[in-house]
Amino acid sequence: MSVSSTSVATPLGEAATPGEAIPLGAPTAPDGATTGAVGIDALLERVRSDYERIEPRDAHAAAQAGQTLLVDIRYAALRERDGLIPGALVVERNELEWRLDPQGSHRLPEATGHDLRIVVICDEGYASSLAAESLHRLGLHRATDLIGGFQAWRAAGLPVTPP
Repeated sequence: MSVSSTSVATPLGEAATPGEAIPLGAPTAPDGATTGAVGIDALLERVRSDYERIEPRDAHAAAQAGQTLLVDIRYAALRERDGLIPGALVVERNELEWRLDPQGSHRLPEATGHDLRIVVICDEGYASSLAAESLHRLGLHRATDLIGGFQAWRAAGLPVTPP
């Protein structure tokens, strides 16, 4: 068996050379190499470090001023249970990229360009962070998400259309 001098990816994406310590508990493949996998908390922290998230009142003011597009990605059962944010565009999470890609053949009329400011809203502000990061990869560099999601919007006393 030979030892390679090439690098392998650590769980946080940094390179580790053979013989270098790998963090305790790092996910490994059957051959002992690190898999590059991270936990969801680390992933959210990394994703959120790449953009500035927005508070509910700031998102509401920006939407009222016509400066942002609110996009509700909550699934139907949550919208039926809790209601809707007036003026928010409802796009199921599994269709988000297809509907908001300005170059896509399945885009919505609201997907006017890569400079569009989009605030993604989920129920509590977790899934929306991953969705915003996905939009960044499509070139929608102004995409962000709502801190605390719909629940924070409602708790702030902002408008909600009841179910």
